[in-house]
Amino acid sequence: MNYHKRFTDTELVRRLGNAGAVLISGPKACGKTESALQIARSHVRLDSSQQARLAMQVAPEMVLRGEAPRLLDEWQEFPELWDLVRREVDDQKRNGLYILAGSANPDEKTRRHSGAGRFSMLRMHTMSLYESGWSSGEVSLAQLFQNTPVCSAPVSASLEELAEKILIGGWPGLLGKSLKQSLDFSRDYASLTAEVDISRVSEKRRDPDRVFRLMQSIARNISSESSVATMAADVRGSTGAFKEETAADYLDALERLMFVEDLPAWNAHIRSSATLRQMPKRHFADPSLACGILQLDKGKLLGDLEYFGLLFESLVIRDLRIYAQTFDAGVRHYRDSSGLEVDAIVEAAAGEYIAVEVKLGFSAADSAAENLLKFASRIDTAKTPPPRALAVITANGFAHRRADGVYVIPLETLTA
Repeated sequence: MNYHKRFTDTELVRRLGNAGAVLISGPKACGKTESALQIARSHVRLDSSQQARLAMQVAPEMVLRGEAPRLLDEWQEFPELWDLVRREVDDQKRNGLYILAGSANPDEKTRRHSGAGRFSMLRMHTMSLYESGWSSGEVSLAQLFQNTPVCSAPVSASLEELAEKILIGGWPGLLGKSLKQSLDFSRDYASLTAEVDISRVSEKRRDPDRVFRLMQSIARNISSESSVATMAADVRGSTGAFKEETAADYLDALERLMFVEDLPAWNAHIRSSATLRQMPKRHFADPSLACGILQLDKGKLLGDLEYFGLLFESLVIRDLRIYAQTFDAGVRHYRDSSGLEVDAIVEAAAGEYIAVEVKLGFSAADSAAENLLKFASRIDTAKTPPPRALAVITANGFAHRRADGVYVIPLETLTA
């Protein structure tokens, strides 16, 4: 199978030059192993190699032997490897020794007490439209930060085509596969996470049925703010008690598995008397998972355009996260007590940011632009810099900058 280049390939090389070990974290099947194998000079698969598993029982240091950088794939099967790698990095006192790839994050205590100065963290997502070959890349996020003119050929993808891209998702293993295979994949992925993975992540038994009902609640509320209390009530239904603390524990486990990746709220100084809301918006690692959880197919998506729009927003958030990571930026959302919302704030490390509204239809660009201009007028520029750019991301149309300065960008023209 041909390797599709990822934006994180360059980041991995850079981080190996700066640290003794690099931890690549990301959801299962997002391409961590294949990406690491492009650079690793030796590797061991700890989830499938019987010899390696035996070595971990009798002489675990043997697993570390091999030409550097050495890939320890699915290292979380043996959490004690974290300390073994840390000590080896301390002893050798050089960079680029190990790549640890895993589909579950180490807990905060492990990262804080054992990893500082030895490990560099790299987050992988599923593939963006550009990485999948579904975006022309005529417009870059970097251009928006520079506030320069943009242009593109018109995009006129049908809703049917867009629905297929959402259903297939950004999973590297599904490129070239049929839509039916993609639907089966997302449904099986969610089921196995609920039945097996979530209990393994911290060796704590969790009820698979309730885990799946929690997933359904998140899926129904994708791209929206939904409290833990609301989700706990969804799971509880008529089946009896399900405490908020239990729901929070389940959510934490799904986050450690990187199955769920919520969008946090953005903080800023604003001129109005409105107060900022702090609740995150709910998202999965890939919007295709929501389709699998809710048993959706193309016909069902096309029959509910309101929900289709929420999935399109989640698709845009996924791609913005991937593109933003290339220059150490993050993505958040804005909402204040007056009801003013902005779907995405892409903020660079230096504090510069752009504000983004997401609209499935090109015809909604006018109202979205008006909303963005209203948002910009509320920023207290004495304390928070004004946005570098305001942009509406759509499914169709062509990339341009309007007379009012607001960009309109079809998603299928965007890259980093």
